[in-house]
Amino acid sequence: MQNSTLLYIILSGIIALVLALFQYGYQSKLKGIRQWVLSGLRFVSYFSIFLLLINPKFDKVTYYNEKPNLVVAVDNSESVTYLNQTDNVKSLINSLKENEALNAHFNVEFYRFGKDFQQSDSLAFADSQSNLSLVFERLSEVYNNSVSPTVLISDGNQTYGNDYVYATRRFKQAVFPVVLGDTTTFTDIKIQQLNVNRYAYLKNRFPLEIMMTYNGNKTVNTELQLGIGNSVVYSQPITFSKSQTSQIVNVTLPANNVGVMSYKAQVLPLENEKNTINNVKNFAVEVIDQKTNVAIVSDILHPDLGALKKSIESNEQRNAEILSVSDYLKKSADFQLVIVYQPTNNFRALFNEMNRLKQNKIIIAGPKTNWTLLNQLQEYYNQELTYQTEDFQPTLNQNYSTFIVDDLNFSEFPPLKGEFGEVSFTLPYETILFKTVSGTELESPLMATFEINDKREALILGEGIWKWRAQAFRDEGSFNTFDNFIGKIVQYLSTNKRRSRLNVDYESFYNGNDNVRITAQFFNKNYEFDDNATLNIVLKNKENAQQISFPFILKNTNYEVDLSGLEPGDYSFTVSASNENISKSGSIKILDYNVEQQFLNANVDKLQSLASDSGGASYFINNTDALINDLINDNRFATIQKSTKKVVPLIDWKYLLALIALSLAAEWFIRKYNGLI
Repeated sequence: MQNSTLLYIILSGIIALVLALFQYGYQSKLKGIRQWVLSGLRFVSYFSIFLLLINPKFDKVTYYNEKPNLVVAVDNSESVTYLNQTDNVKSLINSLKENEALNAHFNVEFYRFGKDFQQSDSLAFADSQSNLSLVFERLSEVYNNSVSPTVLISDGNQTYGNDYVYATRRFKQAVFPVVLGDTTTFTDIKIQQLNVNRYAYLKNRFPLEIMMTYNGNKTVNTELQLGIGNSVVYSQPITFSKSQTSQIVNVTLPANNVGVMSYKAQVLPLENEKNTINNVKNFAVEVIDQKTNVAIVSDILHPDLGALKKSIESNEQRNAEILSVSDYLKKSADFQLVIVYQPTNNFRALFNEMNRLKQNKIIIAGPKTNWTLLNQLQEYYNQELTYQTEDFQPTLNQNYSTFIVDDLNFSEFPPLKGEFGEVSFTLPYETILFKTVSGTELESPLMATFEINDKREALILGEGIWKWRAQAFRDEGSFNTFDNFIGKIVQYLSTNKRRSRLNVDYESFYNGNDNVRITAQFFNKNYEFDDNATLNIVLKNKENAQQISFPFILKNTNYEVDLSGLEPGDYSFTVSASNENISKSGSIKILDYNVEQQFLNANVDKLQSLASDSGGASYFINNTDALINDLINDNRFATIQKSTKKVVPLIDWKYLLALIALSLAAEWFIRKYNGLI
């Protein structure tokens, strides 16, 4: 309380006393005890009212106890079942829940994790992957500012995400791993990794690299076999020893049939080998009977050329060549698509040849483009000639309906430099990207596509697309999103199939642990995206003819269905729209591979290192008796008494208001009783 406030209170008391004595000592004729009682009541009333006017503030301190948190994160993946630890885990969880001393000492929170991480105390041990790094990323968002020791119940084997040892460096809590397994070492051979391209070309041979590892002390002999169906197409003897614990085999296999070819790589198991599941790995290759050749024709050198070539060739089904006009004319019939980069005066013969062959093309125009000539060489669009340039920012057209375009955050991409002025089209076209200048979106296209006389063409009105590829890498850490965007344009332009109101995007095959997702777009009769459609997919297992139906879910400008729970096998499917006679069919293959079955032991060393680095301790699941006592008796996790100080104004003190009412009422009653009113 400030000194000035204290002075006001003293003055208020003096004034209240003077007024009370003046009224009942000087003016009143009462004598004796009644005079002093009424003077006292009047003093209390005056003084209390003056205090309310001054409204002094007081500090109110409240004390409370804050218990530390105990976070229990439990591995819910299938590997817990394979290691025969489900009963041990459930028993430990029940012990933690029922221990009264532990629950009195901590606020106990239970989480489970596999590929995802969520708060829950129900366990199914059915997740197909383990992402331990996600555990510490999520917990650090919630518990880093509190005392929250963490009990991690896991085998320590991670199949997905970043290395959790590095993720824990940002997690400021002590970690107490409970190891699901023991240190027993078993003799084991496994296929550690298998590298193969997704695509191969008919009548070619495709490379295959197989990495095998051995855990044991004796010299053993086995055999590597590669099979397709019931036939063995390749075999090789393999020898392992205590000093030679790994082998790498490189093989080339023929691609003789078009379609998805399923193979099985197998290392024959040793006698008494405990885990034989990790001796086998299935893989598939899609054999394609034609390769798309793309010509990039330019008379100038520019970074865009290299960026386009890299993006196109990121898909092994495609090949791109950077050519001059004269080089293109020598082998023009070899290409399914031509990219014409900033045509100049030398491009007249090029356009004549493309028209003769009825080739699809992409025209990329920029500051070096001869628009006078380009306006003459085609009749589909006309650029206003201003002989000035402008920087155009891209903005995605969400209603583009020709094929599915993902938003790569185009609005944050660097601008393209192109000719200033309007572009007028003489035929229907669809805009992929609009021009944006100084934050204002124009109706003029920056990138557009159109179809005429069974030919397809795209127009890009600016140079500098290499910056977009670099920006995509900066945003995503890879070029994949931009390369896929260019790939879809190339795929659309390299075929002459007419567009459909229903487009379905899927892979020919998926590995067993992949996310099996199929996306689709549906358009109304004006080829505008319809976000009120009801799409369903019916899958049929080719082996047992069992049919399953799933609905699509709308996500932004796509419909999506998640089929990740399907059993491995070959499936045919049909996607159809309700109340419309429109459907699309296809087939997919899901390979039999479960990464959680590849582990024979817990990763004891890694979990013990995690405990040591974080200031915790590790325990084996069959020896957790000391865990609860160690947590309770650890001085770092003691209950803390905290206080909160709150400044309370006197006007909020209800008792003072009651005192004023009581003193006034008592004074009125005494005066009334004595006939003074």
